[in-house]
Amino acid sequence: MCADTATKKDHEEGTRREFLNLAAGAFGAIGTAAVVWPFVDSMNPAADTLALASTEVDLTPIQEGQSITVMWRGKPVFIRHRTKAEIKAAEEVPVNALRDKEEDKDRVQKPEWLVMVGVCTHLGCVPLGQKESETKGEYGGWVCPCHGSHYDTSGRIRKGPAPKNLSVPEYAFLTDTSIRIG
Repeated sequence: MCADTATKKDHEEGTRREFLNLAAGAFGAIGTAAVVWPFVDSMNPAADTLALASTEVDLTPIQEGQSITVMWRGKPVFIRHRTKAEIKAAEEVPVNALRDKEEDKDRVQKPEWLVMVGVCTHLGCVPLGQKESETKGEYGGWVCPCHGSHYDTSGRIRKGPAPKNLSVPEYAFLTDTSIRIG
């Protein structure tokens, strides 16, 4: 009987030891997670940044030939209600004559609405040409005042040091008169 009692006692102590090891490991894991979580959570974007992830724009007040600038993700976005003459001028440009070969139809969802990020692709300046009083450059679009990059009525680079066209952000028409950028 003594041998059975000793074996039973060792078995009970073994399961108790296993339980204590398991419980200590679980509490250690929970404690580690509680300490690490604030650091991981701090890497998420701030609420004000998430709010800028997309923006909706009402196009109704923009008359044909006018442009507006809206801010999206801290960058100016140019929205232009193009005239028939501007659309025609953009469509008639031979693509092989362009530095950054992109057809007008690939830059717009609707020909009368041009939406693009208003940051020069050379050194990040904001081109002139949004206001009627500003110079539009040699191609009737925009011109960078710092280094002389000229963009056409589709925002494509035509002259100057900029290597690429003005970028077109992701956007979608919500209705015929409103868009969501981002």
